[in-house]
Amino acid sequence: MNLRTVRLLLWGLVAATAGILIGLAWSLPTNEQRSTVTASSDMGGEFALIDEDGKPRAWSDFRGKPAAVFFGFTHCPDICPTTLGELSVLLADLGPRSDDLGVILVSGDPERDTPEVLNAYLQSFDPRIVGLTGTEAEVDRAFAAFKAYRRKVPTEGGDYTVDHSAGVYLYDRDGGFVGTLDMHEDTEVRRSKVMRLLDGSGGGSASLKGLGSAWSTERDSIEPARRTG
Repeated sequence: MNLRTVRLLLWGLVAATAGILIGLAWSLPTNEQRSTVTASSDMGGEFALIDEDGKPRAWSDFRGKPAAVFFGFTHCPDICPTTLGELSVLLADLGPRSDDLGVILVSGDPERDTPEVLNAYLQSFDPRIVGLTGTEAEVDRAFAAFKAYRRKVPTEGGDYTVDHSAGVYLYDRDGGFVGTLDMHEDTEVRRSKVMRLLDGSGGGSASLKGLGSAWSTERDSIEPARRTG
């Protein structure tokens, strides 16, 4: 075997290896893909929590009109108040129709978010927004029922923050999951989604196709919306 043949073989091996590596790179999920979970129709289920007034609440209590569900916590520095503020503006923009939409905040920090704390916190937002909390076990079951994520993250000084699923989940009047609101979307897009939800609330989730079926679990620590709060 002469030198030229050896070189050709070596270059062939290099090219083949490069092709394999490129193929693997294309097949691996990107950071954005890793933070995106495909929603399913069973996102939602019964829970036993208490609201900001200390009243026991179950998921079935919210039947009869569409609902928007958000997961957060009162010590959240930016994305949670930003989202709740945007939802408050949306409710105001809807005018009288806003009474036909239930908006629910489920706390992922029951250790600090007592009903009293939730009550004080929600004074800054639309009064129709309901805050829910409970014991650690009760909140765990609620998050699991909605396939939501939460994790306590220690910070300096012995304190902690909470990573959690972002996005607002939309449900029809029967409790069927139909899509999401993304706070990165244009305001008019979000308003259009909610109007379609309200207009189709009598026909079940099947009549609401097109609202969206993917949701993001971007964490508070990396969520771009933090910088807009």
